[in-house]
Amino acid sequence: MILILDFGSQYTQLIARRIREEKVYCEIYPGNKQIESFSEFNDLKGIIFSGSYDSVYSKDASWPDDSVWKFGVPILGICYGMQLIAEYFGGKVAPSTHREFGLANINIKRSYSLFDGLNSNEIVWMSHGDKLSEIPIGFKVTAESDNSPYAAIENVEKNIYGVQFHPEVKHSVNGRKILRNFLFKICNSKSDWTMKSYIVDEVKRIKEQVGDGKVLCAMSGGVDSSVAAVMLYRAIGKQLICVHVDHGFQKLFETERVRDVFGKIFGENLIIVSAKEIFLSRLKGVVDPEQKRKIIGHTFIELFDRESKKLKDINFLLQGTIYPDIIESFSIKGSKVPIKSHHNVGGLPEKMKMKLVEPLKFLFKDEVRVLGRELRIPEEIINRQPFPGPGLAVRILGEVTDEKLDILKKADNIVIEEIIKAGLYEKIWQSFAILLPVKTVGVMGDARTYEYVVAIRAVNSDDAMTADWVKLPHELLEKISSRIINEVKGANRVVYDISNKPPATIEWE
Repeated sequence: MILILDFGSQYTQLIARRIREEKVYCEIYPGNKQIESFSEFNDLKGIIFSGSYDSVYSKDASWPDDSVWKFGVPILGICYGMQLIAEYFGGKVAPSTHREFGLANINIKRSYSLFDGLNSNEIVWMSHGDKLSEIPIGFKVTAESDNSPYAAIENVEKNIYGVQFHPEVKHSVNGRKILRNFLFKICNSKSDWTMKSYIVDEVKRIKEQVGDGKVLCAMSGGVDSSVAAVMLYRAIGKQLICVHVDHGFQKLFETERVRDVFGKIFGENLIIVSAKEIFLSRLKGVVDPEQKRKIIGHTFIELFDRESKKLKDINFLLQGTIYPDIIESFSIKGSKVPIKSHHNVGGLPEKMKMKLVEPLKFLFKDEVRVLGRELRIPEEIINRQPFPGPGLAVRILGEVTDEKLDILKKADNIVIEEIIKAGLYEKIWQSFAILLPVKTVGVMGDARTYEYVVAIRAVNSDDAMTADWVKLPHELLEKISSRIINEVKGANRVVYDISNKPPATIEWE
């Protein structure tokens, strides 16, 4: 595997994506994580330092554990990562009089190893305000640009390499080739990580973790929990008991669908818990989205604990946590604020009676779908658009009430129905409705109305880490708007969200 130490770059997840696309396994960890935590990585082939918005010479700069330099595997520093390397080995980093943000031309001075097979001049993507003003002793310059005389450096004896630009970004024309050179020519990695191998390894790990114990599955009915459940069922069979909590925040008729589809698979090992009133009572008066997520997460665990007591001898909780959940929920760098807590990560209580089993926690969303197909899960489940764990509670801005849930469920159902009719459902990453905490004046049948605003969101993405808004046909938007206003009592205005991620997130809360 390849270890990626994240110092806060917006592109860190792209590094992981590019590596996995080469069928090499990798994981992301905080840049300042203690090196003892990596003792279990017997098959570690290389380490990559990501970029950062920090300056290495600032007093609050984040540094890797000092032992990482002596780990005995090749190191590649990207942007801030290269500056860390230079500063550590005696070079100097200083503010640049001309910052570089965007496309740049580099002149490659040494074409073997990292730049093997590249042209003498390459187009790359720069994003930095600092630059190397002096390289460390023992390092050689391998590339330069007009603004960065030390655009890339290397020390072959120490097996350490650095680039000022971002090879993981698609705008770096031969960036993938640079990463491939690091993976295969320098680290001697093998392109052998597949979903079939992942299943074999994960089934073995699950059996070792669970043993003869029983596992309670948080079955939402979405892609993630469905794939996780089938994965566990393959590993431990009837030791798995699935619980679907009907918190009232699901899509219209979702609980009935779960009962029909998964009841056939798990039989009496599928339990439906009706808990809408509990969740609504605990969210009464709550408007802060982080507080909502934490309350929902705590209530989920409380209910699962309650069910485990009824069933007896259950010590494990299965969750469909995926990698973007973890990345967004936790602060990668100590001083960073998490983007938002996911109910199954940042929303969990510190003390839990059950131990977590999370077979998907290092997979991106598209990888989960590939895994689902390997497990022969029906396409109608695999191709479902993502749905947040807290459900419609984080698509109702402000306080969640029964009235608002009824409005949003009906509006959201219309959005999905029309997207399906237009043949766009499987072409769009995510499409849904949001209920805004504002009312506007309207007129219906010559009478004044004062009702809620519904927003429509449709985005395309590969892994939920970035997303682009979808330019839905105007005729489709008009039809959705007309149906919502005419069929959903309580809504009299529809708007369309045209924000990308970043700077916006996919969900509104």
